[in-house]
Amino acid sequence: MADKKPESQFYTRPPKLGKWEALRIFLWNSETKQFLGRTGGSWAKILLFYLIFYVVLVGFFAAMLVVFFQTLDYKMPKYQLEKSLIGGNPGLGFRPMPSDSNVESTLIWYKHSDKGNVQYWQKELNRFLKAYNRSNNVHADKLEECRQFQPPQPGKVCNVKIDHSWQPCIKEAGYNYESKEGGPCIFLKLNRIYNWIPEYFNTTTMNSVDMSPSLRTEIKTAQANGQHQIVWVTCEGENVADVEHVGPIRYIPQKGFPSQYFPYVNQDGYLSPLVAVHFEKPKRGVLINIECKAWARNIIHNRAERRGSVHFELMID
Repeated sequence: MADKKPESQFYTRPPKLGKWEALRIFLWNSETKQFLGRTGGSWAKILLFYLIFYVVLVGFFAAMLVVFFQTLDYKMPKYQLEKSLIGGNPGLGFRPMPSDSNVESTLIWYKHSDKGNVQYWQKELNRFLKAYNRSNNVHADKLEECRQFQPPQPGKVCNVKIDHSWQPCIKEAGYNYESKEGGPCIFLKLNRIYNWIPEYFNTTTMNSVDMSPSLRTEIKTAQANGQHQIVWVTCEGENVADVEHVGPIRYIPQKGFPSQYFPYVNQDGYLSPLVAVHFEKPKRGVLINIECKAWARNIIHNRAERRGSVHFELMID
């Protein structure tokens, strides 16, 4: 019998394969020499394409990064003061801070007779003040013992020396957290803003500012002695009851940050100036809301945004 014509031949359905048999053939088809549905030549072409594609892509981004980093100065930000994201209005920070388990808390709460509880706050201060130990500063050769209101020599920065004159706000005294009657020491620092220079108050410029009579008197006295170049610091209770409960406050080594520490221009070894606030006799067993402010003509206070100020609570059982 003569062979059928090609057009009369029909496609024969391939045999139906089981699930595992189909998977085996997909992984390696011995008839077509295909691995995962592709021949060796097909795999070589697609891998070569993606290799070239990603090499070009990585090279392009690397070149863009090189160009970008050429525009950066690692010592000086491109945008400064009002042109920068952080602006030109410094805020205040305080230490010790509560544990990281409650990052939103600003409550300093302890029981002076509970040694374990007290040790947490002391260790936090030890860790914070570690940078102020000259032996821990890798740029200790840059530190200079500056005279009050006198800038350091070129290439130097003013040291912040925490010695026994800071009593009781020193490590040896436990920062007064174990005192049976007195209150603790809280350290304040002004946030760093590159090239920010304070505009200091004098007897004429402070009249338009809402400040306490006691601070006005201090500024007048300091100006009379030629010592008013200070970013002043004040702490007080936020509400009437808080003012009554907070008690007397002592500022160590002085009531503010003197001019020799400004401006900050990312100097090697630079130390932010500190003020230790000693609450001498706060009322026990009462939550006290405290607000501290920094005072200079170019510091604007905004309680809602915590500009130029810092808030925390103190409670001693």
